[in-house]
Amino acid sequence: MPEPTAYPRPQLQRAHWQDLCGAWDFAHDDTNVGRREGWWRGDGPFDATIQVPYPPESELSGIHDPAVRPVVWYRRVVRLDPVGAGRRVLVHFGAVDYRAEAWVNGSPVVRHEGGHTPFHADITDALVEAGDQVVVVRAEDPVDDPAQPRGKQDWRPAPHDIWYHRTTGIWQPVWCEVVGDQHLTRLDWTPDLVLGRVTLEAELSSVPVEGTRLEVRLTRPDRVVAEVSVRVGTTAVVCTVDVPDARHGQEPGDLLWTPEHPNLLDARVALVAPDGTVLDEATSYLGYRSVGVGDGRFLLNGRPYYLRLVLEQGYWPQSHLATPDDDALRAEVEAAKSLGFNGIRIHQKIEDPRFLAWCDRLGLLVWEEMPSAYAFSPTAVQRVVQEWTEAIRRDRSHPCIVTWVPLNESWGVPTIAQDPTQRDYATALYHLTKALDRTRPVTSNDGWEHTRSDLLGIHDYAPRGELLSDRYRNAEAIDRAVGDRSPGGRRVLLEGERSPGVPVVVSEFGGLSLAPQEGEEWFGYATVRTADEYLERFAGLVDALLDNPEIAGFCYTQLTDTEQERNGLLAADRTPKLDPERVRAIVERPARAVPSEEVDASRAAATLRTWASGARPPGRPNVSR
Repeated sequence: MPEPTAYPRPQLQRAHWQDLCGAWDFAHDDTNVGRREGWWRGDGPFDATIQVPYPPESELSGIHDPAVRPVVWYRRVVRLDPVGAGRRVLVHFGAVDYRAEAWVNGSPVVRHEGGHTPFHADITDALVEAGDQVVVVRAEDPVDDPAQPRGKQDWRPAPHDIWYHRTTGIWQPVWCEVVGDQHLTRLDWTPDLVLGRVTLEAELSSVPVEGTRLEVRLTRPDRVVAEVSVRVGTTAVVCTVDVPDARHGQEPGDLLWTPEHPNLLDARVALVAPDGTVLDEATSYLGYRSVGVGDGRFLLNGRPYYLRLVLEQGYWPQSHLATPDDDALRAEVEAAKSLGFNGIRIHQKIEDPRFLAWCDRLGLLVWEEMPSAYAFSPTAVQRVVQEWTEAIRRDRSHPCIVTWVPLNESWGVPTIAQDPTQRDYATALYHLTKALDRTRPVTSNDGWEHTRSDLLGIHDYAPRGELLSDRYRNAEAIDRAVGDRSPGGRRVLLEGERSPGVPVVVSEFGGLSLAPQEGEEWFGYATVRTADEYLERFAGLVDALLDNPEIAGFCYTQLTDTEQERNGLLAADRTPKLDPERVRAIVERPARAVPSEEVDASRAAATLRTWASGARPPGRPNVSR
C-alpha cells in the first residue's frame, strides 16, 4: 500500500480531505464490452488489483502489463457517509489518460477528455445511506489516434527511438473532500511589482447571498504582510491586495521570489456569510515576482537573468509518468539544483502540481510544455486547445513557471512551413496563451519554425562547443541562423525578422551519452567513452554559450536517462554519472550576456576571502566559523 500522498492541490488546500489512492479492483476491456455489460454498476469481472495512481503498464501498479490495452476499468469501495444539508462531497482526479468516465453506486457523475489535466465530480446525490460507496472509473486510451495529445508516449507496441512506454488510465492522485454548498473553486494570484500589490481572482461554486464577504490575509513566517475584506456578489471575484512592504524600494529582498531566494507569501482565504459564519476556508501561497523579456534578455523581477535550464522528462522506470512518491518529486528538484541549474524545461508533460509546488518552495524555474498530438486536424486543434487551456488555468499561479510552450519542434504541425493554416494555428496558440496569462513569455513552437514568440528557442545538437561558438558568434550570425536554416534543417523564424528585443535561448543542446555496456541499448546525440571525456565535452558546449553575449540562456539535454534515451546527467535511478560538484562548477560560471553575474561572482569571492582572513565583512555580525 503506498504512503498517503501530499495534498494534491497545493494552492487551494482545506484542512480535511481523504486520500483515495491505494488498492483498487481492476479489469482490462480489450473488446470494449464493459459499458454494454454494465461494469459501471461495479459487478464486472474485476479480477486484478492495481495500486492507484500508478499506470497499469508500470511495475509499481502491481499489474506491469505493457501490452496495448485501449480500455481499462477501476473499482473501489469507499467509506463515505452521506453529509447533512448544506454540505457537498467532491471526488477529484488529478489526471486520467485519456478519456474518463466515473460512476458512484451506478450513477454517472462525470466525464472528462484530456490525459494531463484534473477534473472532479460532485457525488453527493449518488451516495447511499450505508456508508460504503462503490466508485467505478472507465479509462479509454487508444494508441492509433494521432490527433490525441500524447507527448512522448509511444504509439507502437514497444518503445522506440525517443518515445517511451505508455501511461494509461489513472496516473495522478484520486481524493475527496467535503465542502459547503457555497465554496471556493479556484484561486488565481497575480503579483504586480510596479504597483506593489497582488490581484486575487477567486471563483465560487454559486452566486452568494447579499452581504457575503471574501477575507484575504497574506503572511510571512514572522508577520502579516497584508489583509483585505471585500463584498462579493457574483461567482467571479477580483480582489486587489496592497502590499505596503513592497513599496519600500530598499527592502524588497524577503518578498521577492527568485531561485536563489524562493520566498513565498502564505495566504488564507475565507468566504464569510453576512452573519459571520465561515462558509469556506482555504490556505494557499504565492510568489511575489515578475518575469518578462527585454533588450534580448530574459527578465526576472525586472532584471536580466541568465537561464540555466535542464530538460526534464518527468519519467521514472518503476512508475512511468506517475511519480513514485512525494519524496521523489522533491529529490528531482534538489538534483537539478545540485548540478547548478536554476530551471527546467518539462518536456511533453503537464507535471503533477505537487512537483510544481516543490519548484516553488525550493526555487527552480519551469518552462511548461503541452504534450503534442502528432497529426494536424480540426479534432487535434480542438483537443489541444481544450487541454492547454485547462493546464494554464490550473498552473498560472505557480511562481516557478516562467514560460509557456504550446508546441515543440513542429510536432502536430508537420508542414507548418508550407501550410498557412498550420501557421495560423501556432500563432493562435500564442495569442490564446497570452489571453489566458499575459504575465509570462510564450514561445509558439520551441526549437523549430516559430511564428510569433516572445523568445526564440533553438535546438542545436552540435557535438562540440566550437561549432556552437561559430554558429552564434555575433548578432548577425544569430540572425542568419534563425532566418535561414537552423541546425535541424528548418527555419527557426518563419514570419518576419528577429526583433532586437527578442531573446534567443538554445533550448535543447548537448545530449551526450556515455558509451553503453555490452548489450545495452542507448540513444544519444554524441557518445563519449569516459566520465572525464564527458566533462570535457560538456564544459566545451556550456562554455560556448556562457561566453556568448548574445545568448540569453540554455537548456541542456537532459537531467536523467529515460528508457532508451541514455543521455542524462543522472542515470534512470537518479544516481549521478559525473561528479556533481564538477558539473555545478561548469554550469554556474558567470555568463557574458548578464554582466552583473561577473560582479556578483567577484563580490562573493571577495566575501569568502574576507571571511577566510578572520575579518568581519561590512554589515555582517561576527559568528563562530
